[in-house]
Amino acid sequence: MTAGPQQPTKSEQLAAIIASMHEAIPELFGVMIASVDGLAVAHDLPEADAERIAAMAATALGLGARITERTNLGTLTETIIRGTQGHLVVYSAGNDAVLVMSGPLSANLTLMRIEARVATVQINSLLGRH
Repeated sequence: MTAGPQQPTKSEQLAAIIASMHEAIPELFGVMIASVDGLAVAHDLPEADAERIAAMAATALGLGARITERTNLGTLTETIIRGTQGHLVVYSAGNDAVLVMSGPLSANLTLMRIEARVATVQINSLLGRH
């Protein structure tokens, strides 16, 4: 008896999400999926920066959520940090994960938002508590 095709692991599925985002937006510097506790789960960023970026992104998401709540702006959808060299955009991927995208100033933020919506649903499906 032969086994059917092996299902991809969560790590492989997360890597596929990251690859898909780069396919849609090739100019991205990097993509990261992190836990809300600030731990890198999957990414294509330089390894030396990964844990630090994961921690800062989780903090930015938490702070942004508190700000939107306290100012009656509803539920946080994204946090955008823009520097002279590019953007860092942070999205909630359910209650358990954070999606981080980094790109140049010329990156299309609307396309980043569209791709992020799709990716956050996929990430939440893989990593969220059900």
